[in-house]
Parts: sequence; C-alpha cells; structure tokens
Amino acid sequence: MSKRVTNDSQSLYYKYPRSYFFPPFFTLQPNTTTRNAQFEKWSSFILSYCRHHRIWRLSIIDGLDMPLFHNSELRKRLSLHDAREVVDWMTRQEGSERAEWIGKEGEKSVAWIYWRRPEEWAEVLGDWVEETGQKNTVLTLYELTEGDSTLSAEFHSMEPAILQKSLNVLVKRGKAQVFGSEDQQGVKFF
Repeated sequence: MSKRVTNDSQSLYYKYPRSYFFPPFFTLQPNTTTRNAQFEKWSSFILSYCRHHRIWRLSIIDGLDMPLFHNSELRKRLSLHDAREVVDWMTRQEGSERAEWIGKEGEKSVAWIYWRRPEEWAEVLGDWVEETGQKNTVLTLYELTEGDSTLSAEFHSMEPAILQKSLNVLVKRGKAQVFGSEDQQGVKFF
C-alpha cells in the first residue's frame, strides 16, 4: 500500500516501507542486534528512495528535510547524527558498501548513494553497448548520460563522477577506452 507523505509531491508514486510508519524507526535502537537490523532497513529504504527519485549524491543535511529522513505525518525525523551513522554504516562492508563519503577525510556531510555500485553500473553499461550495437563506436560521456538514445536507460542522468568510476571498471577489464580532456571526454567500447 502506498501512503502519501505531504512534503514531497513525487512521493505520491513511491511506496514507502512499512517500517517508515513505525515511530521507533526514526530513533536508533541501543541493542546491537536490533540496531543492525534497523541499519539494514534504513539502507534498503535509502537505496530504494534514491533510486526512485534518481538521487545519486545525498547531502545529509538537506536530506533531513526530505521525506527520506522526515515523516511529516508522524512528526518524526532521523537526527543529523543518526542519519550520518546510517549512511556511514552503508559505506562499510557490513552495509555492502552502498554509499561512499564525498569530500575531505572525516567530513561526513555528502555521500554517493550506490543503488548500483560502479562495478554493477559497468555491467549495465556493457549490456547497453551490446544491445544497441555501440561496440567500436565513440560516444561522448554527455551522450551516454544525457543523449536521446539513453532516455530509457537506467543510467540516463547519472552523475559524471559515478559514470567515470563505472567506465574505469570497464577500462580495467579491457572493454573500454576513455580519452579526451575533462570537459570533452569520449569513450570507445570494445
């Protein structure tokens, strides 16, 4: 059942998990076993929410006012400290490395959210190249993320930094070559 959360018009089409409507979900639990289960639920929710809303880069502070961390119907919100703790858990192996902090070491304010990790995006890109007959074709990075031919592709509108990480995976596997200057890079797939 989809529930409406009033402070996000796009949420009308997003199905929130049941735990989102349970007030204790917004308070990290002191028991280690319970907290780890809670981290898993939060991680699953964050990944799903970000994927639905095409959020690649998440500012923790901005997220506090989004339905992601704030259920206005319940008048409950995850604290800044707890939101950082959840995302930090997602960056670690136990959180399947589904997030990565951006910026200076120790500064935990903005993170990449990987509903697909760069290695997984590399597979998606490789499959798209095969399906569309783009092998041995040179494409600009802009064409890949903003071009008409990728409008229906899941990677359309991908953040350039995540695209670069994903292409680097393909380069290491010998399946692509990236060339050109930073603002006009191209890629050739093999």
